Amino acid sequence: MAAPLKAVDGNADLQALMSDLATRARAAARVLALAPPEQKNRALEAMERAIRANSAAILAANAEDVAEARASSNMTASFIDRLTLTPARVESMAEGIGIVRGIADPIGIVTESWQRPNGMTIERVRVPLGVVGVIFESRPNVAADAGVLCLKSGNAVILRGGSDSFRSCRAIHDCLVQGLRDAGLPEAAITLVPTRDRAAVGMMLSGLNGAIDVIVPRGGKSLVARVEQEARVPVFAHLEGVNHVYIDASADLAMAKSIVLNAKMRRTGVCGAAETLLVDRAAAGTNLKPLVEMLLEAGCEVRGDDAVQKADARVKPASDDDWDTEYLDAIIAAKVVDGVDGAIAHIQNHGSHHTDAIVSADEVAAKKFLSEVDSAIVLHNASTQFADGGEFGFGAEIGIATGRFHARGPVGAEQLTSFKYRVHGTGQTRP
Repeated sequence: MAAPLKAVDGNADLQALMSDLATRARAAARVLALAPPEQKNRALEAMERAIRANSAAILAANAEDVAEARASSNMTASFIDRLTLTPARVESMAEGIGIVRGIADPIGIVTESWQRPNGMTIERVRVPLGVVGVIFESRPNVAADAGVLCLKSGNAVILRGGSDSFRSCRAIHDCLVQGLRDAGLPEAAITLVPTRDRAAVGMMLSGLNGAIDVIVPRGGKSLVARVEQEARVPVFAHLEGVNHVYIDASADLAMAKSIVLNAKMRRTGVCGAAETLLVDRAAAGTNLKPLVEMLLEAGCEVRGDDAVQKADARVKPASDDDWDTEYLDAIIAAKVVDGVDGAIAHIQNHGSHHTDAIVSADEVAAKKFLSEVDSAIVLHNASTQFADGGEFGFGAEIGIATGRFHARGPVGAEQLTSFKYRVHGTGQTRP
């Protein structure tokens, strides 16, 4: 299904290849910026059909990637889970494209308009960012999510997937290119870097001579650290998900158990998984033991402070590092805190500004938590696993931005836009 790759022999050839990709992506971005919504939607509809029609080929390519990863002794179960595609996950990919197609086109929307005393009218209008560079690891569905969101928002995208998902990404990319071709849009609008050479990442971080306007990293701590150190273009920061669930004294225990179990164990390897459980000291006598026992019986290792260890002999002592760790595995740190203020203080000291939740029947406590916890996503009586663009109605996401750019939380089509001002006059000159 995939086209043969161009051979890359040495840094000079790779530099030439990346320069060519950047030039074509830049040209494609100019076309996409002016493409009507109907044409972009035709491409998305064709991509959705292609993903479904080629599901078997995508799964076969993914099976090769997974087999290769399993043969490596250092791959964790959570990594394999993120890498693995199933028929249901491929179908979810296709459904996400359909949702993206159905959302309003963000380009050209006038977000604000006002008239000046001299009669000029000023409008603020959404425009594409240009060329987006997405560097991601393990999860091949990111190729589809990033590709279609950039297309919807009028941006070209250069995708550099992880070497472990190389075959899967190529199979998915073929479907995206087919959709572009069917709609008469440039194939370079969604470009996949056709090499596993890690030097390509450095070239993207350099901005490829001004061709890339923004970088979006999706991966582990080492990738994010490299991006922060080397990037010469703006970055939508995507830090690790050291996410907390705080159980307030007023919480309904049945609800708390359901939310904690889902937040931790639904999929342990996703960035929205809970990594720390905080329990209000005022209700620890009734709530702590049932929550800890539930997690242990579900196969989750619990590492706790003294109070949590006393609740169950199977709890392991928590180290200082545990409060700052994104496990991405069936492990959780647990601590007893002094009310909502104690929970907020712990999250402020140890959180990653990703996703944090409170379970509480006390609206005052909930309002305080939602107001004072400075995370991209803050939830009341809901699982942290809702930290996902699809669950927000975006159809897909490029990532969860944890910085303070205009894009924060799930990065969907609207967040991949900037704006410009259009000024309408009738001959005004400035005195």
